[in-house]
Parts: sequence; C-alpha cells; structure tokens
Amino acid sequence: MRILLAGASGYLGTTLRHRLEQDDHQVTGLTRHEPGPDEVRWDPARAPLGTEVVENADVVVNLCGSSLLGVPHVAGYRERLFESRVRTTRTLADAIAASDRKPAFLAGNGISWYGDHGDELLTEDSDSRGNALLTRVTRDWQAATGPATAAGARVCILRTSPVFGSGSMVATMLGRVFGLGVGGRIGNGRQWFPLISSHDWMEAVIRLVDDETLSGPVNLVAPELPTNAEFTRELGRVLHRPAVVPVPAVAVRLAAGPMAPELLNSVRARPQVLLDAGFDFRHRDVGDVLAFTYGPA
Repeated sequence: MRILLAGASGYLGTTLRHRLEQDDHQVTGLTRHEPGPDEVRWDPARAPLGTEVVENADVVVNLCGSSLLGVPHVAGYRERLFESRVRTTRTLADAIAASDRKPAFLAGNGISWYGDHGDELLTEDSDSRGNALLTRVTRDWQAATGPATAAGARVCILRTSPVFGSGSMVATMLGRVFGLGVGGRIGNGRQWFPLISSHDWMEAVIRLVDDETLSGPVNLVAPELPTNAEFTRELGRVLHRPAVVPVPAVAVRLAAGPMAPELLNSVRARPQVLLDAGFDFRHRDVGDVLAFTYGPA
C-alpha cells in the first residue's frame, strides 16, 4: 500500500516508517523542510495541502505534535500544543475530503481525551470529562478529523497512552529521575496510569493500516493497567532503585500548572476495539512493559 506519513521524523514516526517499509509498503513523508527522497513538502500553518498529494495514498497517518516537555505556564506552550496537533489534522482531513479516492485517515490523538474518571473502566464509547489542558486539546484534535469522516473516509482516532520503549521520551525521563533515587508515587498514587509498549503500539497501528473493518476511536493502551503507586513500585524494582519519595499533589499543581491534571487524573482505559478484533498484546501489564523497556529485573 501507499502510505502518506506526517510526523515521520519523531520517535514513533521514525519507527513506524521503518516497520511499514519492512512490510513492503511505499511510504511518503510530509516535511516542512527541503524534501528528500520519498518526501513531500507542506506548510499546514500557511497553506492547504493539494489533493494530488493524498490522491496517491491508500492511507494517511498523522503523528504530528509538539513535545509535551516545556514550560506549561507560558502561553506559547499551549498554542504550540494546539497548533501542531489540530491544524495539521484539519489540513489533512480537508485534503482527504476534497480528494476523489478518500484514503483512510489514521489520526494521532491522546488518552487524555477521557479526563479524570476515577476507578471507572473506560472503553472507546466512554465520555470525555473536565477541562484539563490536554483533554481540551484532544477534543479539538479529534474534531479536526470531521471533514474526512463526513466525506466518507475510514477514520481511526489513535488515543495513545504514554509509550514505553528504548529511546522513548517518557522512558528516558523516568529512567533518569529514578536513577537519581528520587522517584515515587505522585499524589495519593491511587490514580490509574495508562501505558503501552512501543512494540504493541506499532503492531496495533499496522493492524489499523491493514484492517479496513476498523474505524473510529481506538485506545492504544495495555490491557491491564497499574495505579500510579503500582507503576512506581514496579519501575523502582526493574531499575533497582528506591521508589519511596512521594510527590504531594500540591507540589505537582504548583510545578506543572495546567499540565498537573495529566499526572493526577485517573484514566483506567481499556483497548476494547483491539481486543474485540482479536489483537494479541505482547506486553499486557506494567511488568511486561517495563521489562521490555529497561530489560528484565
């Protein structure tokens, strides 16, 4: 198949491109810079994407999004979160809607869409709650796919949880924190912590590329999630470091500002769509995911 990939230079985009090419798919990357081989230049902030670009694709994948690392108190940080996700998605959705072929659209998104649900088990049919920063971003992010859906294209919303694997941002950051011996639960530690291995994320996206029967929101999370306290204990065990320095909720709110809910909210998501489709997770729980990421304990 012919795949048009936005965000091909990021951690997930780079590994997804390699995996798609291993399966003999033809991948064309979208870039804001001078295009190289198998690349097309675009500028979603300034101009629409020509329909001829998506006409040649069977599947369009958007993994664009600015890094979550930064200073969340600064207005420019919030604007980048919205613009890098919502505008790129809308540009691609508009091009798909205007095209004759209507390629499938796999649109990146986040598990923060749900907001805080406490202990409630969440499937793709559950509602979105609250006004946390990333929850609002993910709502607009999903809404930006509307033109493609309305035009009849197959659209999958990739509600991605933190991805753990060698070289992933979250794995590297947490490894450094725990390596200093200052890791521990956040707040009361009872909030559910969604996560997925990079292997399972990649295989799930490949399944969505290939399987034309799947559409709509898809939770990209491990089937058996830990609480924050369970996660930190297991991470400390795998890294052979103490996990005894709790971070009070008030300190999180002061330090993280509008991003604090992403650390304190409880999202007990279940990958119901993938499970119903018979997808086989290699890393089903926190022990599997962390052993895959950092090596066996």
